[in-house]
Amino acid sequence: MVEFGTAGIRGSVAETVTPDVALAVGSAVGRLAVDDEPTEHPEIVIGRDGRLTGPALAAAVEAGVAAAGARPVRVGTVPTPTLAFASRGRYGVMLTASHNPPADNGIKCFIDGEEFGDDREARVESLVDDAATSPAEFTAWGSPRRSEPLSDYRTAVTSYVRDQLPRDGESAVCDGLRVAVDCGNGMAALATPQVLDSLEATVVALNANVDGRFPGRPSKPTPETLGDLQAFVADGDFDLGIAHDGDADRIVILDGDGEIVHEDSVVAMLAGYYTRRSIEEHGESDPIVVTTPNASGRIDEQVTAAAGRVERVRLGALHEGIAAAERDGGSVVFAAEPWKHIHPEFGGWIDGVVSAALLAGLVATDGLADLREPITERPYRKVSADCPESAKEPAMTTLESSLSEAFPEASVSLDHGVRLTLPDGSWLLVRPSGTEPYIRLYAESESVDEVVATATERVESAIDDIRGSA
Repeated sequence: MVEFGTAGIRGSVAETVTPDVALAVGSAVGRLAVDDEPTEHPEIVIGRDGRLTGPALAAAVEAGVAAAGARPVRVGTVPTPTLAFASRGRYGVMLTASHNPPADNGIKCFIDGEEFGDDREARVESLVDDAATSPAEFTAWGSPRRSEPLSDYRTAVTSYVRDQLPRDGESAVCDGLRVAVDCGNGMAALATPQVLDSLEATVVALNANVDGRFPGRPSKPTPETLGDLQAFVADGDFDLGIAHDGDADRIVILDGDGEIVHEDSVVAMLAGYYTRRSIEEHGESDPIVVTTPNASGRIDEQVTAAAGRVERVRLGALHEGIAAAERDGGSVVFAAEPWKHIHPEFGGWIDGVVSAALLAGLVATDGLADLREPITERPYRKVSADCPESAKEPAMTTLESSLSEAFPEASVSLDHGVRLTLPDGSWLLVRPSGTEPYIRLYAESESVDEVVATATERVESAIDDIRGSA
């Protein structure tokens, strides 16, 4: 059985992402392509990150694709954004577990530069579960070919940022900027330093050899894993620090003192920039930024100040939010959840390399301090309350009213859990976890301890009442 999560299929190669699973998913994606494409042997690009299990799993996917009658296109070891870039106009499969430990791997499926939506994922799951499926006739098998999209991708990113941040005369976008990039032994080593160098930044790269064992640091960039980068930036003469995860779709930003810039402030900077530019350069009348319920109100403040608006969608559903806004005639100029950004003008995929390059250009132009100055950075807390699956729905029903009673001055949205916005811009979100036995609480406020204490008491009381009546 195969089941997609919010970021493809991911887990242990011994139990979840086995060669059998890779073969079956490759066959299913191949069948989708054959069914959807009128051409003979529709192409499916197949890439992988640097994990030790990647070559074998990619070979299994390739076998499934070929046996289904589609043509595998081997692109080798690339960042996930590069595979997405290469999948424009065709299907794509990426073998990556992103920021998971070395013994894990994963499968992400793309079509025309975007990750599969729920419908296509369900079709893949159904095809994998269908025991009656069999390979195509041998004369219909697709023969593989190789492609090398990495150079074209890096050139496209560089050109995009140059167009976003034009300079007079011969002045370079990042001229004089000193940047430290921690690639984490992941796929960013093949893209971010090279793009920044093309933009004429002075770049020092750390952990820039691709190694699927991640010897330099764990592949998830967090305050606990970035201590070496923080010290290196603080001790050096740098304007900016950048860290990526294993497949280069996530990004973390550090200031020149080695302090991590809050991920929502990074989103707010980019959201405000894209909103202003869409109006000033393109004459957009209603620019939209798509984000998630757990994202900070500081994003709304920057977008509203720039005369745009924010639309929120559930976690892991940025593509759905973009599609919904565009169906209604809107123009989405940026989409993001913490650490993961989509730049629609460049492409419809999450891309940490573009974020790194664009942020570097903005810092070179305005300075990081000036970019952060208009952003109100209130204290932020996240709390998880134990809650069995059976109690989540009734507890959330209770919380719809009890949280409103606890914060009577707040405006309330029930689109994605219970989100309350207070008059001073503070906010609170309570939502059930989609993957674990918790109810999550997120809060941002100058009096965050008081807000969290009040909300936590209501959450725990609702859960206890459900347990007591069971």
